Parts: sequence; structure tokens; C-alpha cells
Amino acid sequence: MGSTFDLADALERLTSSASEFDIPNERDVSRDDAEQLLEAAVEAVAESSESITDSQIFDLYCSLLKHSEVVPGSVMNKLLDSISSGLAAQLDSAKKDIHNEDQHVYYTHKVPLEMYAFLLQWFVQAAEKVKGEAEPSTPMPKSRRGRGGKAGSARSKKPEEWTWFDHVAPTLGLIARLLNQLNTQRLWTTNTEREAFISCITRPAYQVAESEAFMKSVEVKQNFYKVICRAIKNHNHAATAQILLMQRLQYHEHLAEPIAECLTILAKEYDYTQLSDEILREISQKEFNAQDTKAPRIYGRLLTKFAEDSPRALLKQLSLLLTQLESDAYPMRNAVIESMGFIILDLAAALDGGTADDPHQFEKQIKGIYDFLLSRMLDSSSYVRTKVLAVLTRLARIKRKFPKQRLKVTKEAVGALEDKTPTVRKNAVTLLIELLHTHPYFMVDGGRLSSDVFSEGYAKLKKELDEIENMAHQRVLEATNGEESEGGKTTQKTEKKKNKKKERGQNDMEVDDEEEEPTDDEEDEETDEDSSMAVDEEGQPSGSTKGNSLKPRKSQINLEAFNDDEAIRKLTSADTEKLRLQKKYYADGLDFIRQMEGAILLLEQMLGSKNKAEVLEAMEFFRVAHEYQLSTAENGIRKMLHLIWNKDNNATLEDGKELKGIRARLLECYQDLYFNPLPDLSAKEQVNRIAKNMIQLTFDATLADLTSLEEMMRAMMEDDRVHQDVINKLWNIFSVEKHIPKYQRRGAIIILGMLALARRNILIDKVDVMLKVGLGALGKADLTLARYTCVALQRLAGQTKKVKGTMPQTKRIEMESLIFRKMRDSIERPCRSKDWFGLAEQAINTIYALGQQPDSLCSDIIKQMTVRVFTSKRQARDSDAMDEDDNPSHIADSPSSQDGQDKGDAFELAQLLFVVGHVAIKQIAYLEVVEREMKKQKDTEKTANTTQSGPQPVNKDGEELDQVAGNAEDEIGDKITDIREHEMLDKVALLGVYGPMLVNICGSPQKFKNPTLRAAATLSLSKFLCVSSAFCEQHHHLLFRIFDTSKNAGIRSNIVIALGDVAVSFSSIIDENSNELYKGLSDRDPIVKKNTLMVLTHLILNGMIKVKGQLGEMAKCVEDDDARIADLAKLFFQELSTKDNAIYNNLPDIISHLSAGEHAVEEDAFQKTLKFIFSFIEKEKQAENIVEKLCQRFRLTDDPRQWRDIAFCLSLLPYKSEKSVKKIVEGLPFYRDKLYEEGVFGRFQDILSKARLTKSKNDIGAELKEFEEILEEARRQGQDDQALEKRAKGKKAQAKKRQTRKNARRGPVKADPDDSEEE
Repeated sequence: MGSTFDLADALERLTSSASEFDIPNERDVSRDDAEQLLEAAVEAVAESSESITDSQIFDLYCSLLKHSEVVPGSVMNKLLDSISSGLAAQLDSAKKDIHNEDQHVYYTHKVPLEMYAFLLQWFVQAAEKVKGEAEPSTPMPKSRRGRGGKAGSARSKKPEEWTWFDHVAPTLGLIARLLNQLNTQRLWTTNTEREAFISCITRPAYQVAESEAFMKSVEVKQNFYKVICRAIKNHNHAATAQILLMQRLQYHEHLAEPIAECLTILAKEYDYTQLSDEILREISQKEFNAQDTKAPRIYGRLLTKFAEDSPRALLKQLSLLLTQLESDAYPMRNAVIESMGFIILDLAAALDGGTADDPHQFEKQIKGIYDFLLSRMLDSSSYVRTKVLAVLTRLARIKRKFPKQRLKVTKEAVGALEDKTPTVRKNAVTLLIELLHTHPYFMVDGGRLSSDVFSEGYAKLKKELDEIENMAHQRVLEATNGEESEGGKTTQKTEKKKNKKKERGQNDMEVDDEEEEPTDDEEDEETDEDSSMAVDEEGQPSGSTKGNSLKPRKSQINLEAFNDDEAIRKLTSADTEKLRLQKKYYADGLDFIRQMEGAILLLEQMLGSKNKAEVLEAMEFFRVAHEYQLSTAENGIRKMLHLIWNKDNNATLEDGKELKGIRARLLECYQDLYFNPLPDLSAKEQVNRIAKNMIQLTFDATLADLTSLEEMMRAMMEDDRVHQDVINKLWNIFSVEKHIPKYQRRGAIIILGMLALARRNILIDKVDVMLKVGLGALGKADLTLARYTCVALQRLAGQTKKVKGTMPQTKRIEMESLIFRKMRDSIERPCRSKDWFGLAEQAINTIYALGQQPDSLCSDIIKQMTVRVFTSKRQARDSDAMDEDDNPSHIADSPSSQDGQDKGDAFELAQLLFVVGHVAIKQIAYLEVVEREMKKQKDTEKTANTTQSGPQPVNKDGEELDQVAGNAEDEIGDKITDIREHEMLDKVALLGVYGPMLVNICGSPQKFKNPTLRAAATLSLSKFLCVSSAFCEQHHHLLFRIFDTSKNAGIRSNIVIALGDVAVSFSSIIDENSNELYKGLSDRDPIVKKNTLMVLTHLILNGMIKVKGQLGEMAKCVEDDDARIADLAKLFFQELSTKDNAIYNNLPDIISHLSAGEHAVEEDAFQKTLKFIFSFIEKEKQAENIVEKLCQRFRLTDDPRQWRDIAFCLSLLPYKSEKSVKKIVEGLPFYRDKLYEEGVFGRFQDILSKARLTKSKNDIGAELKEFEEILEEARRQGQDDQALEKRAKGKKAQAKKRQTRKNARRGPVKADPDDSEEE
């Protein structure tokens, strides 16, 4: 058999079909005799490994492998052991004989080695086939058993006795040893035979590598590397390995990293780089399309891993791989970008470690690769831009900073904040954070990035350098001028030379040591007095007159003089050079700081993003920026505060990384910034610092800021994050007797009031302190402090979180309490400050929040204030003058009257009306509380009666009793409503007395001109309208009239907000006049416009008013110049889109409103607005109907602008269904005569592009092609018609002109009677 065995032929037959492999002495293998058959053959091979050449033994082994699916696992185990031991014995014997160089002896090992290699390959193939589903899928496959027999019914009874996985590593180890020790060139003299053997013996390694489970084993992977590397290094297997590895790479994605590691080992341990170079060249020449994602991803992973392990090797081929940056497949571009990152890391490490062969060349390469990376920020794929930012983030951590490149990177990162993709923006923020953490400017101010510090340092260095340079410049000028005076009279040419030297002194500030050769003209005109005569190489004068002696050159004189000059030495000294470097350092730092500060505005906008990861990164940036003291970071920290209202839960990203909720992360950020203790501070200093930080949060805070801060403080107090010592410190600050800034005392009581929302016992023991300080002498001097003290006192009511269907539990106090006396004094005390209004509002709120009978106290206050206002009037005038409002004194001030007392009267009346109005609105709220309390008492009585009488059977009588109880509750509600409608504003009621007065003042703007009085009266009238529907029905038109005519933006703004409240109470009245309310959207004042938008948003979304075609005005706000208004409008439409068909139903009105008529907007604004609104049209049925309606609109207008608008709207629809496409085709008669307009035709081309992407069961390609041809034909026909019409008009005009000239030449003619009659 040995003499007839042909390895190449056997491999070919095995490859074609193992099940049909022809075996001359094939044995019938069965489960019963397989082990018995193998026993004798194993013993023969064990005695002599050359026994394998016996045809009986070889054919038996082949038979077992051919029918391996029925061979028991124990037999497979013995078979593998026999083949392996035989191959090992042959290897040792052949190695020994080759060493002895006995050709006749060692040549006999050729065939046995080939036969063992063949059997081993077949065994691996059979084992791979047999294991089937038993292949492990985890990195711990040894726990899996029964790999030897899964298929077939006649398997081993104990499949767990043998597993192929346990033998993979030893088998590959044996092959690796053979390739390392066997000199194949001595045994196989021809390349063909040697390549066949090497391919056969290495094939098991390639087969094993195809299994991902096997390659997860470190031992298997290492032996695989040894097989491939030794075959390539020792046996010229490189070309074959390249083909086999690349083939397997295409189908087995898990091989990307192992092949990269193999190439790295081959280069580093075996000093063979040719294969990696060839594979990189092959990859660089591949072309991928955008739809192919698998292959680019596999090759990209290989490149990335190889770059990580062998960056220098990849750098050699980088010029070829750069072509993949233009590949259509983004994974390849990503791989090249990531590879560049690893190369920079390696080169930078070499520079830092001092191992760089050519540091200058390394830096040049790094800068070039940075430029390539930054250029990819313009890539069309967001995945690539994200990858670039991720790589740059990693590079920002390297020790060497590369300042110039870092500034470029910062600029690109700031620009990426405006990217349309959230992941790009998020990675850009991550990069900015890393740039902050690793910035190289720690030599200034301890690493803090204060622009003021850097600006000051830069200015100081610049001034110092300017002084040195100016002094040196002055010395140069002095020396030059002195030499000129010694030379006597100079010619024009020498004057030119002096100017040249002067310029050289200004520009270079140094002396040139080299001699300058004069021009020919200068040589001719030089005289014996010239001190700058040129000399030749031998030192002889090149041109001299008789009697002249050789004088030194001017440059030589300057050099000698300058060398001794202190100013020149200082200019070129090492200290001055150090100053220049410091100046550059400060300049770079300033540039970096300004770029970071420029990013903050964009990051503030990012806090409102819907992408959670993006918001969290922006929050982290502001936290880090605050630590580094960036000047504008404080604005972002304040904006973050509003995220406290976010109710999101923890989420998980795709990569499995868990993100904290935005609210939880916000609390952590503020905890880190303001409340966590700092090291190296005593306990007292820690408390002082935290209290100071809490108070500072209230500085310059808006109402929105304070509302959000209140919620945050409440949450922190509930979580026990505020220590009692901090609370005590706040009380100390509030009550300290010594003079402190007003804002500190205010801030302390504001924070205490906020904390009391969670725990009211903070205030219970300190009521006397609040009354003494906040409402005592200090409160009288600082009305704002008194106002916030009132707010804090309201927390004593014990307000809890409202739960639907329940009444909040409040604690009410007797009216004799000192609290109410202080409240009354605060309101009634004479005051001319406008801060009084805010104090009075909160004082009334406190009375109604805490008092058991607040209405009685407020009635007394109103009466007292009324007496004061009108008593002072009677003292000044006769009592009958009260009704004479046109009198210039007292209540209403005329322009001619500037008397202080008169203005005081008007102010007092404004105070009275303000109190009256606010009491009215609070009384309504109090009545609602009374109603709930009465119903609660009814329920309590019912429950008590039920408990006493025991459980009663449910019957018809019981149901009737429930109805009676329900009727009783209705009676309570009706009674309260009757009080509001008929008693509160009745003529005999206290508040009713002021109703006519308010109407009179508001309705007589010419009589009552005082702005404070008019504002207070208007506000109170608005509150009165909320009390009674009859009063509202009678006087709401007055409010609308003031809204139209008032020039005071504050009054108009208040009216808009008040109308929203009126609509809540009496929606039908406002709904009938909603058009008046929409006028506020056209107001010239942005505050009025914003408030109108907010009110309408609330009313529409809550169904309080109906939309009657006015959404066009709301849509105008989408593109408002004020970003806040535009954002509010977008938010409104986003919320409206959640209502069923709300936007769809109003879309025609919106288009008409914005496109035509007096409300039409610019075409660009129309397109941006409609593009936003059409994004909410998602239902295909809606899109189909809109196509039909819009096509019909073409016939209703002759305005080309409206044609373009309609076509643009049509192009915004998605055309995802065949019906939509058919609708647009069927509508051709409506618009075919409009296609000559370029704007219209272009939009229909866009529609065609979308239609071609439509997925349909029927092929509509032919219809679309026909439709395109029709469009082109209609366009040409329309253009021809327009050209013809234009020519006709031109000819008509020419004919008329000729007729005019003809008549002129004829002169005056007798008038035609008919013409005269026509005229």
C-alpha cells in the first residue's frame, strides 16, 4: 500500500465526497465489532509506526473514519490516540534519520507521514461532522459531554466518555511540533509534493478554526497560531495560508481577531511580516458597496485588532489603506479611523519613552494622521463621525498633549454639538469632557480655567515682551543714526541702504553676522567716507580711491556695538525666550477656554434633548466645567435645575450599560457640587460652606428657577441629604442681629421654606423668629424678605403631595394668632414701594392658607384700607368730589398734575383694588376647600351611621339611599356655586361694591391715567371675571378691548394669563371669543406673545376651547425669531399630535393661512414650518387623503407662489403605499398645466424619487416611468405655451407701438365721432 499511496489523489477524493471514498479493503463497521477490529491494528501501530503502510490496517482506519457516525466514542478516542502516537513516532524517527543524513533510510518515512497526515485530516473532518449539535457555545466546553456520538441510532452507550474538544489542543500541538522539527525539504524534493503534505497536515488547524467555540479556548488558539506560523516560516506556506485565511474570514466572522493576532505573532516572534503586508494590500484593494455590511465589518475588525497589536506594521501600509476611507461601506471607514488612533497612541508612547528612531518624523506622522481624522468629521455617515469622536476621546488621554492638534480637536468637537444625530452629539460632549480633564494648562491657577486669570497673565506677558522689543528696537535705531552722522553727507543710494537696515532692525531685531554684498550702483557711488565699503575674499578693497584707508563695514561696527548693548542681549537671552513660550502657553489656554465657553450655549440647548444619554453627558460636562471654574458654566448648572421635573426611570442602552435616571443624576450632580464635604475642612467649615452654597442658589433666580429649586430641595430633604447642622446654620443666618447683605437673609428663609415642604417641623418651633425678623423691623425695611417669610409661613399648613380624589391635609390656626396680626400690619402699613404688591399677595395667601376664618379678617382689611383711601380724599376735598374722576387731583392724575400727594392717592387706591381682586380669587379657592370639607363631613357621618347600624343588605332601598347621599353632595355643590354667582358680587356684598368701580376705572383710560392704578384695576377686574358667570358675561368685552388698545405690555400680558383662568371657570364665554385671544400671537412684545402661546397651549390641549381654524397663527410661531417662542410652539404641536387626527383635521387651514392672504408668511418660513408639521402625518390613510385634497387645490388658484407651496407640501408626504402613488398620478389633470414652473416641477421630481422606493406587491416601476415621461412632456408643453404667450404679447406691444408712431407722423386728424363717444 505504501508504494501505491498517492496523497494528492487521496485528498482530492476525500474532499469530493468522504462518504463515497473508495477503500479497497473496506470493513463492515458495526457497534459490536468496531472496538475488536481496531484492537489488533492499534497494537500493530504501537509496535511499529510504519505498520500504517499495511493496507489492511490503513483501510481499517479509513473504514472507521468513513462510518464515524456509528463508531462509539471510546473507539474514536482510541483511533485518535493511535493516529497521534503513530505520527509522533514517525516524526521522531524521521528527525533522527534525517539528522544522520542517511537518505535511503529517512526517505522511507515519507509515505507513512503522508498516510498519518491524511488520516489525521480525515479524523478532524469526521469529528467536526459527528459532534453536530454537541458543539459547545460557551468558553467552557469541557463540561459538555457526548461529543463523539450524537447522530445515528447505533452510538456509544456512554457518549460522555469521549469529547473531541478535549483533544483539539493536543492534536494541534502535535502538528505544530511536526512543523517545527521536520525538515520537509529533505523528504519531499519537489514543491508539489511538499505543498500537498503541508496543506494536508495544516488542514485540521483551519477546520478547527472554523468553530467559534474552539477558538474561545486560549490553548486551542495558541496552538493554531503555532501551526500557521511555523508552516509559513519553515515550509513556504505563506501563499496558501493567505488564500485559506481570507476565504475563511469571509464566512466566519469570529476569525477576524484571531487572524490579526496570528499575523502579529508571525511578525514579532517569527520575524515574518510579508504575509501581513500582503493581506493588508489585498484588503486595501477590495471594494464594498453600501448594502454589504457583513464583509466590511469582518475586515474592519481584523484591521482594528491588527492595528491595536501591531500599529507600526499597519503604518507601513497606511497609504494603501487610506483608499478605504472613500469606501461606500462605513464599517471599513470606521476600521481605518480606529487604526489611525492606535497608530497615534503607539507613536506618542515611543516619543514619551524615548524609543523613537526619528522624533521629528514621528511628530510629523502624528500631525498628518490627526489631520486625516479631523477631515472625517465631514463624513456622510453618523457612525463614522461617532467613531472619529470616540477615537479622539481615547487620544485625549495620552501623556503628550500636542497643543495645536488639541485646539483643532476642540474646535471640531464644539462644531459636532450641532450635528443632527444624537449619538454624534453625545460623543462630542464626551470628548469635550475628556479634553477638560486632560487639558495641559495646569501650570496656571492650579489647573482652573478662569478666562480672567488667563487674560490677565497674557496681557502682563505681552506688555513685558513689548517693552523688551521696543527697547532693543530703539537701540538699533540710535546706533544706525549715530553712524550716519559720522559718515557726513549721504547720497540718495546710501539713504536707501539706511532704510533697508532700519527695516531689518524692525523686523528681525537682530544683527546679521554675514557681510552683505552691495549692488553695482552702490559700488560706483561709494566714497572714501563710506564706512560700509565691501571687501573681497582676500581682504583687499574692491574699489578705493587714492589715499583712502580700509575702514570696517557698518555691519561689523553694529555687531560690536550691539554685543555690548544690554538691551540687545536681553532681547536674545534665554529668559526672553522663556517669556515668549509662556505667552504662547497663555494664548493657547485662552483659545481653549473661549472654545469651551462657546460650546456652553449649545450644551444648554442639549439639556432639553429627548435623547437621555445626550442629556446625561451634557449634565456631566457642566459638572466638570464648574469644577474647572469655566466662567459660563454656572448658567448651565442653573439650566440643569429644571430637569428636576423629569420623571424618567433607569434605562439600558444597547451595549448593556445602565444609565441613571435624569432626575437621580441631577440630584447627584448638585450633591457633588454643593453639598458633599470637602477634604481638609473642619465640621464647622463644612456646614458654613454648604449653607453658603444653598443660599447662593437663590441669587438672581427667576420664578422658574425658584420653583425648580424648591422641588429639588424637597426631594433632597425627603432623602435625608440635608444635615440638621446645616438647617441650624440657615436659621442663624436668617436671625443674626448684625448687619449682613440682604440677599443672604432672603436666601436663608427661601431655602428653609423649601425644606419645610418635606418636613414642616423645621418651621414649627421657629414661628416667633420668623415673625420677629421677617415681619419685624428687618421685614419692614426689606419687603422682599417679608414676602418670602410669608411664603415660608404658608408651609405651616402641612401641605402634602396632592392625590387625585383626596383633600390635602392642612392645619388651621385661630384668627387671634400673632401671625395674622403681623399679616394685617404688613398689608395696612402705608407704603409707596411697588414691592408691597408682592408682599400683600403672599400675606393674603398666608391668611387663607392658615386661618380658620380668613374671609372675616380680609373683610376688615379691605374696609380699613377703603377708609384710609377715601378719608384722605375727603380731607383734601369735599366729599362730593369722590365721583369726579376727571379732577386732576386724588385718584386719577392728569398729565398737567405732577403733585406728589395726588400720585400717592392713586397709589393707595391701586393698593386697595389689588387687595380686593386678590381676596376675590382666594375666596373662590377657599369656597372650594369648604365644599370639599362639607362633603368629607357628610361621608364621615354616613360611614359612622353605617358602622353603628351594622352591615345592611344591599337592596333597592339601599340604592335609593345612595342616590339621596349623592343628591346631598350635589346640593352642597349647588349651594357653593350659588354663593359665587349671586352673593360674592352682589350689590350689598363687600366685594360687590368694588365691581362698578373697577369697570369704571378700566373703561375710562382718559380719566384714570396712572399706570400703577390701571395695572392694578385691570388685574383685579380679571379676577372678578372668574367669580361670577353673570359678571363675566357682562364685562369680558371690556377686558378684550383693553387687550387691543393698551400700550402697556405688562397689562396685556396679565390680561392674557387672566383670560386663561377665566376660560377654566367659564369656558363657553371665552370659547365664543377665542379669536380675540389669538390676537396676542401677533403682539409686538415677545413676552405677551409667549404668554398667549402658553395659555392657548393649555386651553387647547385640555379641551377648554375648540380650535376653529386658528392653528395657522400657532404654526407661525414655529419659526419665530425668539427661540423660546419657537420651542413652545413646537412643543404644542408635538403634544397636539398625540390627539386623534388633530393635526390632520386642521392641516388644510394651516396651509391656507400661511400660504395666501394677509397672514401669509415668506416662502422659506412656510417651507420650514410645514416640514415640521408634516412630520406628524404618519398614518398612510391620512397621507392618501391629503394627496387628493392638495391636488385639487391647484385648480383653485392662479398664483405661482401657491402652486409652489402646494407642490412642496405634496413632496413632504412619505408615499409608502401604492395608493398614495396612484393618487398623485390620478391628480395629474389638476397640475399638469402648472409644471412649467421650475419650483413645481422640482417638487414632483422629489415625489418620483420617493415613489420609486415604495414597497409594493405590484411592480409600479413601469407606471412611474410613464408618469415621469408625462411630467416631462407637460413641462415642455407648458414652457412652449408660455413662450408662445410671451411672443404674442410682444408682437401685440410692437403693433401698438407702430400704430402710435404712424398716428404721430400723420399729425392731428379730425376726431372720429365714434371715438369721441367712446371716450
